Amino acid sequence: MSEAPARHLSLAGASNFRDLGGYPARNGRIVRWRQIFRSNHLGHLTDEDIAVVRGLGVKSAFDFRGTEERQAALCLMNDVTVHSLPVEPTVVAALRAIVASGTQLSTDHAVEVMRGSYRNYVQDNTPRFRALFAHLLEDSAPLVVHCTAGKDRTGFACALILHTLGVSDDVIAEDYLLTNRYYRRDPNNGSELPDDVKNVLGTVRASFLGAAFEAIDADYGDLETYLRDGLGLGRPERASLEARYLQS
Repeated sequence: MSEAPARHLSLAGASNFRDLGGYPARNGRIVRWRQIFRSNHLGHLTDEDIAVVRGLGVKSAFDFRGTEERQAALCLMNDVTVHSLPVEPTVVAALRAIVASGTQLSTDHAVEVMRGSYRNYVQDNTPRFRALFAHLLEDSAPLVVHCTAGKDRTGFACALILHTLGVSDDVIAEDYLLTNRYYRRDPNNGSELPDDVKNVLGTVRASFLGAAFEAIDADYGDLETYLRDGLGLGRPERASLEARYLQS
């Protein structure tokens, strides 16, 4: 039996570049390797990194960064088709508003603001994630899904992808939390914030992702209804995704 490909690809200019392949899915099938990748942004790739990503055959990137974030670090691969699906960042602005009100920031504020941002993915940005799945149903793989850190907007998107393919909640949580092992934080992000608050912002927690799924339950009743009504994934679409991204 051949050895499984590496899940994390060690790139100099992107610390959180990972493969969603190899996870057990529905009916004893497995998510195909080397089809769907997730990453932090691709604006700092070195020439060597570009050669690695090109060697993977990546032809599409789905970028959840907001407008200013994207302009600050454009994708360096001109042979990759970039689809902008902007989910504007809200966390640092929300924390600055708390400071402006005269309140001393705490890690509890940071956790609640992070959870609020995940709820917003569902309440305010579902059309962006619906657009991602419309592309996934086309022939755009191998592909990479990313935002700035590749942990929050990307983490939610990849959790949805894996759920759609029938991957278990426990495995989805494990994949989501791998960011804490691989992501190298940008020390300049929200640099005026207290260190303990920045530490919260630079990591992922199960309760962050949980907030998004709580919003799904509140707004749609359950995940299956969200996949169908929010993301446009009926039975034919689900079957098509499984045929494309699962192997026996």
